[in-house]
Amino acid sequence: MNKKKILLVEDEKVLIETVTLRLETNGYEVISAYDGFEGLEKAKKEKPDLIILDLMLPKMDGYKVCGLLKADTRYNKIPIIMFTARAQESDKKMGQDMGADAYITKPFEPQLLLEKIRQLLKEQEN
Repeated sequence: MNKKKILLVEDEKVLIETVTLRLETNGYEVISAYDGFEGLEKAKKEKPDLIILDLMLPKMDGYKVCGLLKADTRYNKIPIIMFTARAQESDKKMGQDMGADAYITKPFEPQLLLEKIRQLLKEQEN
């Protein structure tokens, strides 16, 4: 079975390493990007099965990256999990408005993130 490819867009190096290790341990292939622009470029080039996207990123914020991907018919089916320390209802609403499929706040529960990934990938297959 092919490994599912996940793009992790996050500017905190330690968090990228932690989440990557957790995802690879669970059988996923992980690609990383450290800013919004790089994340957008890698999403278009790699066409991952799922994207985990921080909101507060250098060069281009996560809302903009999400909005651009969801507005493009070539990429709008890729599930996007907003992954952020911003826990306000207004932030969640903005994420939904931009087309995010899920919203997970940091600090996060690793099991919750893995469950959400499994759920979104399963929905994508159906």
